[in-house]
Amino acid sequence: MIRSMTGFGTAEGALGSARVSVELRSVNHRFFNPSLKLPSALSRWEQDVREALRQRVARGHLTVTARVERTAPEVAQVDDARFALYAARLRDLRQRHALGGDITVESILRMPDVLRPVADEADGTLDELLVVVNTAADALTQMREAEGARLGAILRDRLEVIEAAVARLATRAPDRVLAQRERLRENVRVLMDGAAIDEQRLAQEIAVLADRLDVGEEIDRFTTHSLAFSHTLSAPGGEPVGKKLSFLLQEMLREVNTTGSKANDALMQQDVMLLKEELERMREQVENLE
Repeated sequence: MIRSMTGFGTAEGALGSARVSVELRSVNHRFFNPSLKLPSALSRWEQDVREALRQRVARGHLTVTARVERTAPEVAQVDDARFALYAARLRDLRQRHALGGDITVESILRMPDVLRPVADEADGTLDELLVVVNTAADALTQMREAEGARLGAILRDRLEVIEAAVARLATRAPDRVLAQRERLRENVRVLMDGAAIDEQRLAQEIAVLADRLDVGEEIDRFTTHSLAFSHTLSAPGGEPVGKKLSFLLQEMLREVNTTGSKANDALMQQDVMLLKEELERMREQVENLE
């Protein structure tokens, strides 16, 4: 089953005495490119989360956002050393400058960094966090597969249009060679103006012309690439196929360009232009595939 690189997944679960929610968003990228936005309580597990997602996502820019919500209210803690330092400093200033007034607990608590929140580290475990991450990854994968199925259907429709155009080229190519051969014969007769024609030399020129106009090899190679493209779309398993499909499209476009350079024929040029347009549309869709 092919997958899109665009998707969204979210999940939440217990993390010790707290709750954690994880949100995953993915868009197109040539490689696996994660961007993790974890709160400080989870920062020590960033590498573990990154590696877990690497096993689930082959390509795409993946944005990971996590939030921790504590079920119990946070109680600030007093930095005793800093409190004592401020108290001593204030007493010293009062004595040296003969200042009046009391030094109260409230005034010291308002000094910078005397009160600090509870420890940032979550009291849960890495396994608990990874359960939530993998659940979010499941939702992301489900959406990417659904989008991939839709893109696959579009690509198959485009492939049918392409195969029909190639079939027309294959049918037209021999007739075009015959027409060009007869045109060459007629041009030679006109130029000779009744003089004797060297049939052997003419046959050689016709053979050269036929070889120059022959697109049989290009059509055969294009058909091979087209079949490989179709088989890749239908291949079982969840292996990434985007790079392979992109390569096959490049090879098909190469054969079409060569055919166009040889196709000295208006009808064939119409199908060549159609093929180029359809291949470009397919390339845009394949860029979205993992």
